[in-house]
Amino acid sequence: MEQLKKLDTELKIRGFSKNTLSSYMFHNKKFLGFIKKDINETDEDDIKCYLAYLTSDRNLSNSSVALAKAAITFFYNEILHKNIKIKSSKIPKTVPVVLTKDEVRALIGNTSNKKHRLIIKLLYSSGLRLSECVNLKIEDMDLKEKVGWVRSGKGKKDRIFILSENLIKDIEDYIQEKKIEKGNIFLGWNNKTISKRTIQKLIGLAAEKAKIKKNVHVHTLRHSYATHLLESGTDIRYIQELLGHADLSTTQIYTKVSKEDLKKIKSPLDNL
Repeated sequence: MEQLKKLDTELKIRGFSKNTLSSYMFHNKKFLGFIKKDINETDEDDIKCYLAYLTSDRNLSNSSVALAKAAITFFYNEILHKNIKIKSSKIPKTVPVVLTKDEVRALIGNTSNKKHRLIIKLLYSSGLRLSECVNLKIEDMDLKEKVGWVRSGKGKKDRIFILSENLIKDIEDYIQEKKIEKGNIFLGWNNKTISKRTIQKLIGLAAEKAKIKKNVHVHTLRHSYATHLLESGTDIRYIQELLGHADLSTTQIYTKVSKEDLKKIKSPLDNL
């Protein structure tokens, strides 16, 4: 379809990430398959009908429906040049799943593969997103200064991340053992960039071995990183920078799960 080709081109020209491009194309193809009529004969009501279908029939989460809406309205407004404005229901910010420090230790301790253990330690110690870990290159790290850089991260912004002192030797040993001089640090069995699926699976397996009952994903380590920094007294504005959040309100969700300081507060009854 000509319009979808234009959408693909426009997304690439504007520098959207691969994930966003893939999501926008996916949702618009699904939408067109749902309405089963010429795109030029559709209107705002067709979009609302599709979004209602995703909510009631498919039981998709609010965030998934919001992504579908964003993808379709972009298509209509930017490619078809129709002025579409659809009000969205406010998406509630759910409290993220966070591991305790003991659970993080168990996760690492139950991972025997050196590369897999290094990946888990890096994700937790630096707060990297899955795609950022996959695309991390040796030249993006300064081991002497104990820092690294995420190149063109989410929102097309570079940002700095910290490297744990306890991780430096592990990284040096790994690079030396694998004889990696440049390029991606984590490779798969075929010497190509490690897949996202591989990292997701190794974390799930480690959580299973550690007998962690929580729903543990790659992002759980990022949530834990942010929460533990907050609990140790790190200013939330620094955490915002380290996570690459454009809006402080996104970072503030971690104040809801940081319980250590609250535990130190005595009830007035204790002082009677």
